[in-house]
Amino acid sequence: MAKINVRSPHYVYLNESNLSFVELKIWIYTGTQGSRPTIPTYNVSAFAVNETVNFEISELVRDYMVYDSSDYQTPIVWVDYQITKTVGSTTTTLSIVLNSGFYGYGYFEDGSNPQNNSGLLQSNSTIVKLDDSPVYLPIDTSKVSSVSYYYNNQQVYSRNITSSTNSNSQIEYVTNTISPSDEFENRVINDGGIFENSLCLTDFLNNVTLFPVDAIYINSIYGVDLIKVNNIEECKYQSYKLTFINKYGALQDIWFFKRSNKNLTTNKESFKRNTLVGNSYGLNNHQQKNLFKQGNEKMDLNTGFYPEVYNEVFKQMQLSEDVWIEIDNKVLPINISDSSFSYKTVLNDKLINYTIKVDFAFDTINNIR
Repeated sequence: MAKINVRSPHYVYLNESNLSFVELKIWIYTGTQGSRPTIPTYNVSAFAVNETVNFEISELVRDYMVYDSSDYQTPIVWVDYQITKTVGSTTTTLSIVLNSGFYGYGYFEDGSNPQNNSGLLQSNSTIVKLDDSPVYLPIDTSKVSSVSYYYNNQQVYSRNITSSTNSNSQIEYVTNTISPSDEFENRVINDGGIFENSLCLTDFLNNVTLFPVDAIYINSIYGVDLIKVNNIEECKYQSYKLTFINKYGALQDIWFFKRSNKNLTTNKESFKRNTLVGNSYGLNNHQQKNLFKQGNEKMDLNTGFYPEVYNEVFKQMQLSEDVWIEIDNKVLPINISDSSFSYKTVLNDKLINYTIKVDFAFDTINNIR
């Protein structure tokens, strides 16, 4: 079964002597693999040119994929196709080919029909995260058998992975917590409890790590991968977690630890109105009256110091079409407004820190109707 990374072209190619005509039926569906609908999603055909027909199907599949980062669930789609070819005077229908569709892509140097075959659905083997926050590790359940979390050479959590034929279960986010919240206060509230803050509790939380992990071992069909985890303590600045769709079509987190700035930009439409009543006017009436006013918020974020291996992660974040930020226990959509990105290296820059500008992807005043 081939993987179709829908942000890059995927070709269905046929070349045969005396080939004159090809019909291609495509089924795009979710649920159990093989339970395709009776009627194809697309039915396309083409006459052969120089005994060759080449269909590009990624754009067709891409329209059927929707992502949401709020609950770390990433459904894929099944993409089955069947070729009916006419060679000379003989028409033959071939067997149905099963494929999976991921919202990923390949680089130019990866060549055509990039597969991105990996049990771990991220490029970096080092994870930098805020101390006392869980790790969400995207894995391909068809290739990974188990994931184990370690701290100080002691196993603190382990998870066996079961393969599935359901489209909702192909990408799984293995984490060392059962709560969706990163903050202790939010975990208490989400669990139905009452949070009572105190100096003793603050001192305790500052000295105890709730999600201790410094190494993760992934067992897959490719062998054992080791992921090292760097836990960063940040007591001065508010840290923000961004989530984006990476090269493999999976959600991936990246933390910004240092100073951040938030600002508001407004736009308006106004008109000059007549405030005269009789032979006088009120001094408190607007002659220049706003007919419409709306705002958009922006943020400047600083990463803090990162290892050079994270350049690939920042590259994929810049190339991502969908990015979210977690603020006040809410996951909000943002767009990265920077259109250029300069790679930094230890040789040239010593310490690597990135600053990015993001725009909130919604109007400040709710105007959704």
